[in-house]
Amino acid sequence: MNSAAVPSNILDAKIPEGRLSEKWSRYKATCRLVSFNNKKKLDIIVVGTGLAGASAAASFAEAGYNVRSFCFQDSARRAHSVAAQGGVNAAKNYQNDGDNVYRMFYDTIKGGDFRAREANVYRLAECSSSLIDQAVAQGVPFGREYGGYIANRSFGGVQVRRTFYARGQTGQQLLMGAYAALMRQVNLSKVKLHTRHEMLDLVVIDGKARGIIARNLETGEIERYGAHAVVLATGGFGKIYYLSTLAMGCNGSAIWRAYKKGAFMANPSWTQIHPTSLPQSGEHQSKLTLMSESLRNDGRIWVPKNKDDQRAPNDIPEDERDYYLERRYPAFGNLAPRDISSRAAKERIDAGHGVGPLKNAVYLDFKHAIEEYGESIIKQRYGNLFRMYEKITGVNAYKEPMKISPSAHFSMGGLWVDYELCTTIPGLYALGECNFADHGANRLGANSLLQACVDGYFIIPYTIGNYLADDINTGTIKTDHPAFDEAESNARMFLEKLLSVNGTKVVDYFHKELGKILTDKCSVSRDEEGLKEAIRNIRALREEFWLQVKIPGTGEQVNSELEKAGRVADYLELGELMCRDALNRHESCGAHFRNEYQTEEGEALRDDENYCFISCWEHGGSEREPVHHREELEFETVKLISRSYK
Repeated sequence: MNSAAVPSNILDAKIPEGRLSEKWSRYKATCRLVSFNNKKKLDIIVVGTGLAGASAAASFAEAGYNVRSFCFQDSARRAHSVAAQGGVNAAKNYQNDGDNVYRMFYDTIKGGDFRAREANVYRLAECSSSLIDQAVAQGVPFGREYGGYIANRSFGGVQVRRTFYARGQTGQQLLMGAYAALMRQVNLSKVKLHTRHEMLDLVVIDGKARGIIARNLETGEIERYGAHAVVLATGGFGKIYYLSTLAMGCNGSAIWRAYKKGAFMANPSWTQIHPTSLPQSGEHQSKLTLMSESLRNDGRIWVPKNKDDQRAPNDIPEDERDYYLERRYPAFGNLAPRDISSRAAKERIDAGHGVGPLKNAVYLDFKHAIEEYGESIIKQRYGNLFRMYEKITGVNAYKEPMKISPSAHFSMGGLWVDYELCTTIPGLYALGECNFADHGANRLGANSLLQACVDGYFIIPYTIGNYLADDINTGTIKTDHPAFDEAESNARMFLEKLLSVNGTKVVDYFHKELGKILTDKCSVSRDEEGLKEAIRNIRALREEFWLQVKIPGTGEQVNSELEKAGRVADYLELGELMCRDALNRHESCGAHFRNEYQTEEGEALRDDENYCFISCWEHGGSEREPVHHREELEFETVKLISRSYK
């Protein structure tokens, strides 16, 4: 089952020469440019209208390119970026607590357990300050101090306050800024917006990405679109677990279709389990609700010291409470990184200290913060989150602790990209969560919004020009090319195959079963035996899917079940690759915790000598196993040390 990882000559990260702090400025000073008059000769497709997609499309159009923007929602502003709550990081040091670009870079590298490229991570920190200026100019209503200065708070894995926030609606407010920029270009006819369209396939001509095949979800029509470059900004694949913090429509199909056309997948097993979600309450649920990590600034996490304690939380005295994060990680306490906090919660729950009707949660308690600051201050900081919690649970969290639990959230893995955010297919770029870059094996809170915005506003407008400079005399990409014929034919056959099964089980049955397999065998922790079992079970489930799935309706109409079926079919393939990737990494790092590789204290045990690389997978075809490549990670600035938050 194991695949030997071999260094790959295919993977050129294109990292600029020079000192780490000068690489990005050196790149911008020396990359090729496309003049303004030539940009109008070039077409770019952007798939996705979240923060990464909307910011990129608006920036391209503002620069002079012709842009087509696609989303499967009925409005670009419904992208899942709207759901992010707690904040966005930037190294502005407004709180005068010692923050700077290098410290943010180091926190992010360390938070990812030293499994990310130095150059990409430093650029993320370097561009962070510009994002805040951009957002303020767009009118994003960041929280303010009494004197009018922008406020900051801490997030997990750091000891400074660098997180800018708009209460618990930061993603929504940032997306409104990007959406406004996008719609300005739509109104100027520089962006053609295609809502209710889903990408079915990537079109590759002479080795270059030259367009997409899309399905109009309102009419069922299959449509062709050509361009000189294609940019994917379609988010992550955390919904593969079924029960997750993501919206029901979130999916990994765009990147999976690109993978099957030759784009490498990197680190697909690195998926983040968020420590502060509402716990599952029953089999009826289709998703879980995220409670912002920002709550851990003032909330204290604990469980009863006595197993199976039946008392109400307020009846349990202080000396019978185990504030386990503060006990195990005193330097960071309740703001330990997400992977560590999730594993610690699972350990307490598995040990019999879980709370709630299903004993699958821990307490997040604001009693001490309210005693110190007053309820009005806590309302100012988190009021909308407390209202949301009460609306869902019926519990007033000002009066008794919240119940929270780990749940699937973010995918650090995704399409492999180089320093220019280009995949292994020339002309195909991946932005935000759908690429693997920046976060390593674990993402620090409030870096997701940052990466999406930085990729779209500040990086891709430069790097895509370096590629498109060769295309100014290419002319319009014609959609009557045989490659479009083939891609459209394959897309139609795929949909017809789904509709023709006419089995007895609905799509959600297969998604739920896949989610149970992955949650049990490839989630907070993994081991060799469990991963091998998961691969066998996923293969059997995939075989059953193609024999038993039932999809009502036709392809020539609105058909949400057909949409779901295509996405679940992709998940059934991606899930196996996730387990294969986890099986091949014989170490623990970040969110990838192999039970066989841990310290005596139960912490992750890395193997820097043998596994300090990006794990990359090349599609081997329908009848062959995927080919495993690796991109070696070289650290010139930071020193590889054991990751500790004690």
